Amino acid sequence: MRWSELAAKEMIDIQGGERIGNMGHADLVLDSETGKIEALLLPAGSSWFGRQQEGRMIRWKHIRKIGPEMVIVEADVPSSVRES
Repeated sequence: MRWSELAAKEMIDIQGGERIGNMGHADLVLDSETGKIEALLLPAGSSWFGRQQEGRMIRWKHIRKIGPEMVIVEADVPSSVRES
């Protein structure tokens, strides 16, 4: 799958049932030795209802399903960018 196809997809947290963000707004964290994706960094911003959201790091291993319109994520504990 190409990045241009992933970039249009919304990320949804399966545990909370909430929208996390858009794949196209994320930065990639790559392993410098293998070139594999380790995580996605989502920028801080406002949600649909005007609430401010922190930047988040979503580990690639927490992605459970990539569907035609969305990406399902099962993160144990939401991690902010500041914690990493």
